[in-house]
Amino acid sequence: ATGTVHLLVISGQHIGLVAGLLYAVVAWLARWGLWPARVPWLPWACALAMSAALAYGWLAGAGVPVQRACLMLAVVLLWRLRFRHLGAFHPLLLALVAVLLFEPLAALLPGFWLSFGAVATLIYTFSARLGAWQPWQAWTRAQWVIAVGLLPVLLAVGLPVSLSAPLANLVAVPWVSLAVLPLALLGTLLLPLGSAGEALLWLVGGLLDILFRALALVAQQRPAWVPPALPLWAWLLVCLGALLLLLPRGVPLRGLGAVMLVALWAPREPVPDGQVEVWQLDVGQGLAVLLRTRQHSLLYDAGPARGESDLGERVVLPTLRKLGVDSLDLLVVSHAHADHAGGAGAIGRGLPIRRAIGGEPLEAVQLQPCVSGEQWEWDGVRFSLWRWADARTSNDRSCVLLVEASGERLLLAGDMEAGAERAWLAAMDSPRIDWLQSPHHGSRSSSSEAFIRAAAPRGVLISRGRNNSFGHPHAQVVERYRRHGMTLHDTAVEGALHLVLGVQGKVEGMRSQRRFWRDARGG
Repeated sequence: ATGTVHLLVISGQHIGLVAGLLYAVVAWLARWGLWPARVPWLPWACALAMSAALAYGWLAGAGVPVQRACLMLAVVLLWRLRFRHLGAFHPLLLALVAVLLFEPLAALLPGFWLSFGAVATLIYTFSARLGAWQPWQAWTRAQWVIAVGLLPVLLAVGLPVSLSAPLANLVAVPWVSLAVLPLALLGTLLLPLGSAGEALLWLVGGLLDILFRALALVAQQRPAWVPPALPLWAWLLVCLGALLLLLPRGVPLRGLGAVMLVALWAPREPVPDGQVEVWQLDVGQGLAVLLRTRQHSLLYDAGPARGESDLGERVVLPTLRKLGVDSLDLLVVSHAHADHAGGAGAIGRGLPIRRAIGGEPLEAVQLQPCVSGEQWEWDGVRFSLWRWADARTSNDRSCVLLVEASGERLLLAGDMEAGAERAWLAAMDSPRIDWLQSPHHGSRSSSSEAFIRAAAPRGVLISRGRNNSFGHPHAQVVERYRRHGMTLHDTAVEGALHLVLGVQGKVEGMRSQRRFWRDARGG
């Protein structure tokens, strides 16, 4: 939320600080004539800096990010030693190539692009400029230029944009780099002496606690912004705008960059009247389905939450924001089980909800009771609710939603089981549907033969966790679906499922999209 996670990992910045310290000491001794004249200072400065980086990397555990940072530093030191006439971008490009040679899959990590993007932005804005900045100017400008320079990268990799990062890093970077890190290293070195090392580490803990409390206050006041997914033309405009803003002052058209950033709020193509966009999100062993018409949004179930893991907060809420949903007209919670209702509290805290209903009451969100027979129409799409009045179990109390768009029908069945299925069939004049959200994740107690035969959907949407302990979907249910000629779509296999209801189209699984690391079948 505050854009400071880079300070709490063993990053290139920390390794560079340790290496730079030894390099600066040797350079300072040579400048003042305190270095032996017969010993060339530059090779020694580079060798000692690299040794310090490797020692610090070993102390930090020598993980993949540490290895990458040491490799980048080695390239930079080699450039400093042998190729000083080359431009500043050459060592960066050499380091990028070296990292990809040793670790090709690093290109799939957001941190790879953010790391190189941040360094490239600093080189672009701080090199080859006329006139010198004062130290305080360089420090403050570094924060906002990184914020602008990394904006296109954050949009491309789908990460939130921290609105408080420039201000938070202005304080947090020197706090960690000049106070926490040196004291932590010194305290570690002094641990064999007993109380001195322990006292320093105790002080480091206190400094970190102060920092965390301050960052928590900042995050509460300025939470991270999750921008909606941009079309390609809008993202390219943002890239060009950021590039123009980072040009030196006085360059013509520089101010036009700020205007181009308006593309961040590029409107999404609206859903046509008489259609509804359906997203069954990949929330593991749970359920969350987003329905969007031209002017309205409905969320059916909110994803699971168990203990510290709340997929409503971690998956559902960011996805809604990424899809451009800034409020919900209706939240439907089928029933009170944690795999369906667990994320409702996070959704309620994160988005305005005009109305919320459910098959059972919840503590986290105030729900109106689900009333069988309630119907309404949004933008040419018809919705109707049903709930079994004689239900005795939580699953059978599920609030069931039937959606009809241009004659195509989708049934969101929650966790209703065979008894509720019989009651639903008895209550429906026309039970035929086109798409079925698999009741109870494909449990053997649901999707009865009579229900499947009468509803006769052409496709089933299964939401479940891979290798879940319940064995969902049950082999008998899967065989029943296939025997009736239904197409199965499974979030554990295909990822999030996308369907446009009202055009007689097909379901698209997000993992079926072509990527170079998948084969032609999307595997």
